Amino acid sequence: MRVLIADDDAHVRAAIRLLLEQEAGVSSVSECATIDLLVDQAAGFRPDAVLIDWELPGLQPAADHLARLHASAPGTAVVALSCCPELRPDALRAGAANFVCKGDAPDRLVSILRDLERGG
Repeated sequence: MRVLIADDDAHVRAAIRLLLEQEAGVSSVSECATIDLLVDQAAGFRPDAVLIDWELPGLQPAADHLARLHASAPGTAVVALSCCPELRPDALRAGAANFVCKGDAPDRLVSILRDLERGG
């Protein structure tokens, strides 16, 4: 599974990368800190999944940016990340495949990615 992490906090990106690098079957992980880099990297990297900070500066309106992302990397699943669980409905409405709170157990994120990998 190829994963792209988009978060403006370098510590969050590093923590997620370290978690995913320990998982069998995660072949590659790329990172970016802005919405424009996200779209550019997705086009070149062709990730299976994008983990995107739902409060990434410049992301709103999210539905527009997710449409750009899907146009540049068709078939890429988007998992929204946030510290605010109340943003879950907005993320799912905008087109995210799933939502993870940054405070959730790491196993939750891994489980969601495994489910996406199986086509779920």
